[in-house]
Amino acid sequence: MTDLSRREAVAAAALAGLAALAPASLAAQTASNRDLTWDLSALYADDAAWDSARLSALEAVKGMAAYKGRLGESAETLAAAFTMQSDLYRQILRVYVYASLRADEDVRVSANQEKQGQAVDLFTAFSEASAWIAPEVLSIGEAKIKQFIAANAVLRDRFDHALADMLRRAPHTLSPEGEGLLASATSVLSAPGDISDQLRSSDILWPSITLSTGEKVKLDNQGYTVHRAAPERADRKAVFDAFWKTYGEFRNSFGATYLAQVRGNIFDAKARKYPTALASALAGSNVPEGVYRTLVAETNKGLPQLHRYFELRRRMLKLPDLYYYDIYPPLVETGRRFSLDEMRRLTLAAVQPLGRDYAASLSRATAARWMDPWPRTGKRPGAYMQSSAYDVHPYLLLNLSDEYESLSTYAHEWGHAMHSLLANAAQPFEKADYPIFTAEIASTLNELLLLDYMESQAKTREEKLFYLGQRMENIRGTFFRQTMFAEFELVAHDRAEAGDGLSGGAFTTLYTDLLARYHGPKVGMEPAYGNEWAYIPHFYNSFYVYQYATCFSAAVYFAGEIKRGGAKARDNYLAVLKAGGSDYPVEILKRAGLNMAGPEPYRAVVQLLSDTLDEAEALMA
Repeated sequence: MTDLSRREAVAAAALAGLAALAPASLAAQTASNRDLTWDLSALYADDAAWDSARLSALEAVKGMAAYKGRLGESAETLAAAFTMQSDLYRQILRVYVYASLRADEDVRVSANQEKQGQAVDLFTAFSEASAWIAPEVLSIGEAKIKQFIAANAVLRDRFDHALADMLRRAPHTLSPEGEGLLASATSVLSAPGDISDQLRSSDILWPSITLSTGEKVKLDNQGYTVHRAAPERADRKAVFDAFWKTYGEFRNSFGATYLAQVRGNIFDAKARKYPTALASALAGSNVPEGVYRTLVAETNKGLPQLHRYFELRRRMLKLPDLYYYDIYPPLVETGRRFSLDEMRRLTLAAVQPLGRDYAASLSRATAARWMDPWPRTGKRPGAYMQSSAYDVHPYLLLNLSDEYESLSTYAHEWGHAMHSLLANAAQPFEKADYPIFTAEIASTLNELLLLDYMESQAKTREEKLFYLGQRMENIRGTFFRQTMFAEFELVAHDRAEAGDGLSGGAFTTLYTDLLARYHGPKVGMEPAYGNEWAYIPHFYNSFYVYQYATCFSAAVYFAGEIKRGGAKARDNYLAVLKAGGSDYPVEILKRAGLNMAGPEPYRAVVQLLSDTLDEAEALMA
């Protein structure tokens, strides 16, 4: 994936409705910190400077054609062409970042939304203008390209990995005309996701229900997220029943959009001569299929520990039985609240095992105006880190409350930022961008360190159980649940490639079977809950979610190594972050001692869950 799409995808976990739901203490805190937001002047002094940069880049795009047909002339010509393309891409990313951040400050401001559209158009123009480069490089031939790299320092230092990657993809790269045709088909192939989003946002008449409190609530996606953990069990059941029944009423429509997505993936794979859609999706980062299939196999082997967790959850919630709607309520409530200053202090304390330099860098970054922390009307919901502007610094959009979830989000997003700072400092622009496959390791490891620290500081049994519960929920939600999604995608594509008939009803049957297997015989399911597949927007970014589970597994591995191995293990981990995108992610992790195609990293996660269950059960006893 491109730097742009990766940065936008990273850690977009919705914290919907926080502005309306924030307690009075948070509202006061927010009011007193209105000036505590990001400062975009490091990107451009003002909108006029941004527009000048955009127009300059748009004009420069035309100049890329000057090198067309000339890349094979000499090593110097190839280096000059690649340098021009890279420098322009760097400028366009900076233009995009400014427009994107301005748009997210208040989504109601149409002028800023238009700026973002202009930035996207610029990026599209750049992609179309550079589509000829890879085919022309391949036409020069591997032997000559390698000679050029050996003879030219710029090619060697900045572009050797990119050129080697182009050569690797040679069997799957089309002619310039073919590449142009596939580029033109992008909007058509993205239509299923756009249509499904439109269904969710405007076409479905979402139900309303009355809770036991007398409050009437609308159950759209946001309302479901807010109320699925309602303290009253009858309310949770009512939320689930009404919400998933509504999705079921549109099962055929969502079935058509998802089947079109699957068929589009198969078309793209065939066009590029890949054996399967999975192979095509994994090829970008050169991830072996064995990684994906081993993850699914080992996760299934670990399901007994997940079922053991569900039984503990039943006991801790003091329920006679457990249903799917009992998954989300917190196991323990501590009532503890955290200010922004406390979030910073606790995160800095938690990352001390990563060394003095890491902690000092994080301290400087969190003291600067790099983030927009508070929810407000019109601001984009969710949380992300944006680091595509290589020459500036990362920016963070957060929507914090004063609960532990927001503390964890704070540590998570700053983990992303530190990954980017370390990679950018160690690598040139062309090698700094890290793929999704490693993108969630640093953020997840920060969360794990935070949980370890908070548990070590817990003063009561209930507080300790709270943090153990958070760890178990992280494992359930990030490892098991994401792998269940990954298995759904895998089976759906396998069946489509085998010529099986598929529909909304078939997808519901498949998902219902997965729910039953992953949650076990003691977790009750209503038939309507099998419609949940239609709710997952990630399925339209195909074969993406498995990387949450692999990154979580890698983070668990490195956290354990750092705990046991001290400075050497810490430096080994930091070397992974500093490597950025200088090599394929699986190879970077191999050098750090982690084989993602083997069973060990996934078994370590299952063992961590087992150990955490032992601790919790001992405290319960």
